[in-house]
Amino acid sequence: MTEKKKSLKGYYATTFLIGLGFFTMGLMDPLYDNYIPMFLGNYIESSSLVGAVMTLDNILAIFLIPVFSALSDRTRTSIGRRMPYIITLLPLSALFFALIPFSALESFIFLFITIFFLNIFKQAVRGPVVALMPDMVPADLRSEANGVINTMGGLATILGTVLLARLMDVKITLPRFGTVDKVLAFPVASIFVIVAVILLFIFVKEKNSPVAGAVDKEKKEPILKSLKAIFAEKEKSALFILLSLLCWFIAYQGILPFVGVYTMEELGTSAGTAALSSGMVGVAYAAFAVPSGKFAHRYGRKKTIRGALLAIVIILLLVFLHGTLTAGMNPLFRLASFWVLLFLFGIFWVTVVTNSFPMLWQMADYETIGIYTGAYYFFSQLASIIAPPLAGGSIDLFGYPALFIFGLVFMLIAFILMKNVHRGEPEDDAR
Repeated sequence: MTEKKKSLKGYYATTFLIGLGFFTMGLMDPLYDNYIPMFLGNYIESSSLVGAVMTLDNILAIFLIPVFSALSDRTRTSIGRRMPYIITLLPLSALFFALIPFSALESFIFLFITIFFLNIFKQAVRGPVVALMPDMVPADLRSEANGVINTMGGLATILGTVLLARLMDVKITLPRFGTVDKVLAFPVASIFVIVAVILLFIFVKEKNSPVAGAVDKEKKEPILKSLKAIFAEKEKSALFILLSLLCWFIAYQGILPFVGVYTMEELGTSAGTAALSSGMVGVAYAAFAVPSGKFAHRYGRKKTIRGALLAIVIILLLVFLHGTLTAGMNPLFRLASFWVLLFLFGIFWVTVVTNSFPMLWQMADYETIGIYTGAYYFFSQLASIIAPPLAGGSIDLFGYPALFIFGLVFMLIAFILMKNVHRGEPEDDAR
């Protein structure tokens, strides 16, 4: 017997508003990644030490995201279980984010303290923000809904890197420091974050969740026991998808930080133009997040993810060969063709990310969605700690083109591991 599939049409407004939480992350993260190393470089000469400070957010995320995701699972208030964390921790994140350029003008100690507290609040709220969507949207619509949310994140990335980043060149006069630049983008971005939180709180009524009736049936298990339960299951689909995402995030987090440097070293671009390379991935991310969710809704999440991973393997092979195949050609053509490959990479990358989260959510039930969200972020953040030194080591040994073989290998491993995932489709029952 065939069952007519539901449509996301009735949930678009809710999903869009929930996506405002993801929008705040997509706005802060690229500005943080691009400019914190610059601020730190004013005080630290060693690039390796700058890199060590830059891993602070990922290290904190490993501990904070699972804990606060699980805590929000167990929280009961009149405004819901995720919202108390969102309306307190996101504004605090915005405050410390706005203070970053000012603390950078003051001293290294002030800068480090600001970075530390920013990451405490930002990583703590990440799990509740992401877990809000599966609380509000039926399981078989989550791939499409996650596409809407990822589009919001992609739009925020474009806003941050293409528009707000230009404010870093605007000079302003400050009482103690005189005329300075590299300031305005951070406080302006923080204003966007505050506005997004206000809209999220006003229009998203978490207590009206379609599955709110399940609250009374929740199991009261210790957080660590709940986390261990994922790995103790006899059916190992959850474990294999977590291992797969560890591999594809190692590939992605290893490639992304070095793409700009690669274009400068191998393709001869300026520093400003080099930043547009990662922007190609962001544009594709925003444009294809929703279509990729619809595609998976029709053809299946596992098939879609494995197909996208295989496509990425082929694209990374082409990127690896790009320098050799285009050697001696017009520099503009070389750069444009490289951007096209990165755009294609972005299309299939967002396809993987958009549909993997709903697969994992599908394996959870209402009271453990936060636990699974935390596990997802634990593995993705673990990858972001592991990846840079591994990718950097391959560059040191074999040169910049080896970066893409590094990514290819881990994407291929992820493709193989995904073969062992047998649950997570919309029609599957939660465990």
